[in-house]
Amino acid sequence: MKRQRTITQMREKGKTPEKQLSKEEILSLQEKDFRLLMLKMMQDIGNKLEAKMDNLQETLTKEIQDIKLKQEEMQNTITEIKNTLEAANSRIQEAEEQISEVEDRLVEITDAEQKREKRLKRNEETLRALWDKMKRTNICIIGVSEGEERQKGTEKIFQEIIAKNCHNIRKEPLTQIQEAQRVPYKINPKRNTPRHILIKLTKIKDKEKILKAAREKKQVTYKGTPMRLLADFSAETLQARREWHNMFNLMKGKNLQLNPARLSFRFEGEIKTFTDKQKLRIQQH
Repeated sequence: MKRQRTITQMREKGKTPEKQLSKEEILSLQEKDFRLLMLKMMQDIGNKLEAKMDNLQETLTKEIQDIKLKQEEMQNTITEIKNTLEAANSRIQEAEEQISEVEDRLVEITDAEQKREKRLKRNEETLRALWDKMKRTNICIIGVSEGEERQKGTEKIFQEIIAKNCHNIRKEPLTQIQEAQRVPYKINPKRNTPRHILIKLTKIKDKEKILKAAREKKQVTYKGTPMRLLADFSAETLQARREWHNMFNLMKGKNLQLNPARLSFRFEGEIKTFTDKQKLRIQQH
């Protein structure tokens, strides 16, 4: 009994914690003391649980606040990204519209440029045709030494060349000469070859007869020196003739009559004409 009172007094005074009581001591307690002990232990456990719950609640509350803060930050970031994307899409749309306008303008400029080039080419061809028409009665004499015309004149030189080289027409009356002169008018000191003599006749038929006779003669001379009689064409036509040179040789081998300014030939009953060698397409079957 004395031991039990001592234990009870120690427990009541709080000097002996229940967890320090041995199993025998707990079993030796009276029912009332045992209930008090159990109640005390339950209170301690409840206090500890409550403290842990408070700590847990505080931790959870803080974490929830942190999550909400981060969620707000993420929402703000998403909003900024969305605004940036919308602005970028708007700029892209504006750029696409500008590109479309530039492309349309480029198409217009290209069409206008193509029309201008076609118009220029037509004008050049028309000008070349007019210039060749003005020169169609001209004959160009190449290879006569400078100074020969001072003694007898260019017309006399031409008449002597015709009389000596064009046997088929020398008995016919000589055609009337409208103009005869050296070209260019001024002498170029850097040029070693003599200037050409330009003869302008009144009739194109006479020019063709003379040139035909010169071709048949093959070797035209003046005072024993070889020289040439050629038709007078514009610079553009001469350039076209040079570009067509190889094709001319091929066509001449097939006995085709050629136009000096453009290529024309009959194919399957139809006359084919090409003003530019790039337009010619030969297809082999």
